[in-house]
Order: sequence, then C-alpha cells, then structure tokens
Amino acid sequence: MRPTLKLLAYVRPYWRRAVAALLLLATLVVMDLAIPRLIQRIIDQGINAKDQAVVIQTGLLMLGLSALSAVIAVGNNILSIQVGEGSTRDLREATFVKIHSLSFGDLDRRQTGELMVRLTSDINAVKHLIQVSLRIGTRAPLLMLGSLVLMIRTSPSLALTMLPLLLITSALITVFIVKTEPLFVRVQRRLDRLNTVLQENIAGVRLVKAFVRADHEARRFEAANEDLTAGSVQVMRVMSVMTPSLTIFVNLGMVLVIWVGGLQAIGGGLTVGQIVAFTNYLLTTMTPLIMMTMLSNTWAAGIASATRIDDVLATEPEIADAPDAVRLPEPVRGRIAFQDVSFHYQQGGSDAPVLDDINLAIEPGQTVAVLGATGSGKSTLVNLVPRFYDVTSGRVLVDGVDVRRIMHDDLLSHIAVVPQDSLLFSGTVRDNIRYGDPDAPDEAVVAAAGAAQADDFIAALPEAYDSPVEPRGTNFSGGQKQRLAIARALL
Repeated sequence: MRPTLKLLAYVRPYWRRAVAALLLLATLVVMDLAIPRLIQRIIDQGINAKDQAVVIQTGLLMLGLSALSAVIAVGNNILSIQVGEGSTRDLREATFVKIHSLSFGDLDRRQTGELMVRLTSDINAVKHLIQVSLRIGTRAPLLMLGSLVLMIRTSPSLALTMLPLLLITSALITVFIVKTEPLFVRVQRRLDRLNTVLQENIAGVRLVKAFVRADHEARRFEAANEDLTAGSVQVMRVMSVMTPSLTIFVNLGMVLVIWVGGLQAIGGGLTVGQIVAFTNYLLTTMTPLIMMTMLSNTWAAGIASATRIDDVLATEPEIADAPDAVRLPEPVRGRIAFQDVSFHYQQGGSDAPVLDDINLAIEPGQTVAVLGATGSGKSTLVNLVPRFYDVTSGRVLVDGVDVRRIMHDDLLSHIAVVPQDSLLFSGTVRDNIRYGDPDAPDEAVVAAAGAAQADDFIAALPEAYDSPVEPRGTNFSGGQKQRLAIARALL
C-alpha cells in the first residue's frame, strides 16, 4: 500500500480538482440518501393519509433531486477524469525520464518488454485506480456509512438485526481484496513475459523468417499467452464466486427486513413507510458493498501496478555524479589511461572478471584498435571510458582525471559512440545525423556525411537529407545505417 500512497504525490498538482470532485460526490451521496426518506413521506403522509398534495409535492421534489444529481454526477465524472489523466500523464513522463537516467547495468537487469508494460498497462491501471477512487470508490463507502446511520435512525431494532450480516459481508470483501492483489501482481508479471516475447519477435521478424522459425516463435508466444490467460482466469474465477455470494446476503437481508419489520408493523411498532425506507437504506448499504467487490479488481490491479512503477522510480542509478564531481579541464586533450583495471558484470551470478588488471595508455590523436576473441571484453573495455559501467577495481583516467570524478554529462559530451547495432530514429536523414547536436548548421551535417562516406547515397535519395527515415531505419541497408551512425558520431 505504501507505493500507492507515494504515487499520490502526482495527484497533488491537481488537488483543487480532486477536492471539488469529492465535494460534488458528497453532495451526490446526500441527495441519494434523501430519496428513501422522501419515499417514506409519500407512503405515510401521502398515501396512507390520502393527501394528494403531499404525494405530488414530494414526487416533484424527488424528480428535481434526480435531475440535479445527474448534473452533479456529470461534473464529478469530468473532474475525476481530468485528475486521473493529468496525474498519470505526469507519472508516465517521470517514469520515462527515470528509465533514461538508469545506467547500463540497471537496464541489463530489466527486459524491454517489462519496461514497456510499466509505461503502458501499469500506468493505465493506476489511472483507473485514481478515477474510480474519486468516483464510485469514494461514493460507495460514503453511501454505506450514511445508510447505516439512517437505518439506525429509522429503526434501531431492525438495524441491530442487520448488523451481523453487514459485518460478515464486509469481512468477505476484505478477504477478497487481500486475496486478489497477489493474483494481479502475478498477472502483470506474466504480461511482462508476453510483451518481452512480442517485442523480440516484432524486432526480429526478418530473422525469424530468414531461419524459418515462425512455428517455433508461435509456440513461444502461445505458451506465454496461455500463461497470461490462465492467470487472468484465476482472478476472474475468484470474482465469479464472490459477486453471487454477496447477492445472496443482500437477498437474505431483504427477507429478514420484511419478516422482522412486518411483525413489528403488525404490532404497531413500525409504519409501512418506515419498512420501505429501511429496505431502501439496506439496499443502499449492500449495493455499494457489491459495487466495491466488482471494483476491487481495479483497486487490486492499481495497487499492484503502483508497486511495480514505484520499483522503477525508486531505483538509484548505479552511475551517478560524485558529490565533488568536476568538469573536464579545458582544453580537453583526450588522453585515456587504464590503470590496474578489473571488471565483472553483476548479473548472471558469476564473479569471473571480464577484464583483469588492464594497463593501457592512449595518447591524444592516436588511433587504437582492440582485437580479441568473442567475449574477451573488447566492448566492455570501450564502455568503461564513457562510464557506461564503473570499474570493479582500478581507475580509468581522461586527461589525468578519474572518470568517476567527472560530471557524467560533461564526460559524454566529449565522447562520440558508434554502437555495433546502428539504431536510427524515425524522422529525416538530417535529423538523425545531427541527433547529438540539434543546432548544428547544414554545412556541418553535409561535412559529417562526407567524412563518413554517406553523402553519395544520401544525394541519390528522392529528398536527399530531408528523406524520411522509417522507425529503426528499416528503409536503409545495414551499411547505410552504419555510415549514418558514423556521421552522427563525427558531428
């Protein structure tokens, strides 16, 4: 529950609308509670007394209250939607920014599909939690509490008869919510796995087709899909038992009210109007309980998703600026030195070092190629310079300063990287080349493309540098994507 309360900070900027929604809701509850009392008045003072004026006046009052209630309900719904959409927009943005602040090591321990679920399904579950809480979720307990008070005022003896039934029903709902929350956590984890399989297959669909593995991947997806379906069915099975069970208690309460209340009415202790009013208050008490049961899946899913989102937001990046971090001394020369460097990855359960006692100096202007067998640590060695990972022991120096003491953004601003997988973003060729320097002039873009030997094929494109780039650069060959990535790094 604590992560859910922590996420309420994102509702705080919209507190005025949230309070207004709750005030409208409270007004709506008062009007709902007034209806049974007006029905009692029609029966006792109008029908039984044969007073047509009371019946007409009270009926018109009930119609007016119903119309006003509809207007108030619309206002409450609009405000609740605004609060829910606004707060989850901010939460989605905060989660997105947080993911970009995570280090390579943090991202290694999280799958892409898992993070996609956090940003989509989990955020939507929290949105529904907020909106339901400002609408039905708050209205139901207020109705129930107000109805209990009015039931006692209408007939204390009948209310005492109903008390055990209400306690049992409330206990059942509590047990139900406690039982379903871990089930929803399990469903969201299975959704993570399904999205991971889906993301891998969509990204690698060409490879799947090339190796004729469509049947194999279909079986993988079917297994993950079946696992998710089984978890969802388990949750729905619990709900399918609870709702009819509560309906039985509502009907049992009605029978008890009519039976006990009828005996008292025969003895002159109650009027027919009081029995009808009490019956309405009983329905107003029990119906919210059933409503809360049906909505408990929204609450359970929202609480589970809030916990999962908080898990991302609470992650402290492995790579962070030291309190005494400094900028690289100007002018930056670019001398790189590895001193007694050892490194091993934290995930995978193995402490075997990938790099062990590396000593190396690279002078400014010097070109160095690192050769070695697959898995010998070439990429890891390079990744230590921009501090994508921190060394396990030893030091990496740039111009004599330990990279762990340099402001990370300042360090990265002096390093250009061409990854093995050349990723392009949707947009234009020009946008992709100046991705790292959005304000670069067109002359610099052309010069970088020329240095990367990409200007020839760019000039042959229908719109040259303004030609569109499809997502992940699918409309360019592997070699063309590499040259564009080199031009981006040079610029």
